[in-house]
Amino acid sequence: MNGRILIIEDEEKLARFVEMELSYEGYAVEKAPDGRLGLELALGGGFDLIILDIMLPGLSGMEVLRRVRKSSDVPIIMLTARDTVIDKVSGLDNGADDYITKPFEIEELLARIRNALRKKAGALPPKLLSACGVAMDIERHAASYGDTPIELTKREFDLLRFLLENKGIVFSREALLERVWGYEYAGDTNAVDVYVRYLRGKIDDVYGVKLIHTIRGVGYVIKDERE
Repeated sequence: MNGRILIIEDEEKLARFVEMELSYEGYAVEKAPDGRLGLELALGGGFDLIILDIMLPGLSGMEVLRRVRKSSDVPIIMLTARDTVIDKVSGLDNGADDYITKPFEIEELLARIRNALRKKAGALPPKLLSACGVAMDIERHAASYGDTPIELTKREFDLLRFLLENKGIVFSREALLERVWGYEYAGDTNAVDVYVRYLRGKIDDVYGVKLIHTIRGVGYVIKDERE
């Protein structure tokens, strides 16, 4: 068993779908359809992670989050249709470990869960990342293709690192702004396109690889075609 997860979600079909996917991945899952029951179960302990909706009957997800955080540091991922910056900042400031908006791809949720559980266990992120022959050494803050160094600015490095750490997961421009630039960043999403273009100019165009893929109408993803 990979761990015990509590889903606090009032949309029955969605909760059941997530439960089935998590069970298939080897997690033990329990569900609560409202905030009060969810809080009771969460405070009872024994869960390795909580998936928490914001808009819940009985007790709001934010209130559940605040009360749980008074006595527990269990990882909590907010899962909600409310995607404004204010909502995200509020959730994170009140102790949420991550925030994912509906609709979502189950692969991304699973990746966020694995990441949260690794952090809770004290596991360090990989020191070496790679795809399509491009390698990144996080500790040395260096990137290379084969034996050839790739000179990157801090922002280029941060964007490439995030995409490599989440290889195979498609992220929208808005999500990349939040994750790489920071939740407080209020700039134009065109900044993402600009830096993707910079990276392609330094990597794809020079070494003839296809590292960062554009998913039309969605965003960007790194795929390692050799895997």
